Amino acid sequence: MNYHETPLVFECGNCRLVGIASMPESPSPIGVLIVVGGPQYRSGSHRQFTLLARDLAKDGITSLRFDYRGMGDSEGDPRNFETVGDDVRSAIDALLSAAPNIRQIAIWGLCDAASAALLYAHTDPRVKGLVLLNPWVHSEAGANRARVKHYYSARLLQRSFWAKLFSGQVKVAASVAEFIKGIGYFFADKSHAPPQINPLSTQENTLYIDRMLAGLQQYGGATLLILSGNDLTSQEFQELARSDESWKAACESARVARRLLPDANHTFSTRAQRGQASSLTRQWLSKLP
Repeated sequence: MNYHETPLVFECGNCRLVGIASMPESPSPIGVLIVVGGPQYRSGSHRQFTLLARDLAKDGITSLRFDYRGMGDSEGDPRNFETVGDDVRSAIDALLSAAPNIRQIAIWGLCDAASAALLYAHTDPRVKGLVLLNPWVHSEAGANRARVKHYYSARLLQRSFWAKLFSGQVKVAASVAEFIKGIGYFFADKSHAPPQINPLSTQENTLYIDRMLAGLQQYGGATLLILSGNDLTSQEFQELARSDESWKAACESARVARRLLPDANHTFSTRAQRGQASSLTRQWLSKLP
């Protein structure tokens, strides 16, 4: 389908935000807000968000990718994923104003953008769908468990590791200490793990993971989880969803679909991986009520 792209400038607080809307000539009644994760702007790593928006437009789906306050071309002070709720709401307002045919909104987010979507979606009844890729649920304990289970076991099977070991390129003492620390976390009682410091947060001992869970539990719309097999962030989320009963129940809800791409890395950096993520997104959106 033919489409055109148009810049949007809209207000959030006292700041002007900048986005690009990809608008098909025969649009469907669903619109997608592409939320940016991490310290990057609306194009995304290796232009991932731009290419996704154009794929959606070819399928008749309108989308908006935009810069938070303090990022890219938008005004204001920088902020992290825990404090972008107003930015997301303003972007949805702008998308609906630019494309009045839209009847429902889906939010698409990778990494901490997926986390931001979970923190926000239950507060806005216009949001009927969430596409969450490799959600950020980092804690020291969770990262160590994922590393022991997925990284170390794979590393021991690699010929390059043994070559480095026998050539003296591996710092054995430090590696053993790190492994023992990870083993300790792996066998620890997960239900009594202390709250961790989120390196992307302005608050120490944040409970943002609990807030994400509460958001998922309270959200009444449909959710698609797309998870990478070759990514510690994804593996940390999968471990949490297996080991924590509340997360497990939430992720096994009939409203949540889960798809695993075994060879994909964190940002779906190859053409094939991007294509898989885009295809899953478009297929799932086509089945939204």
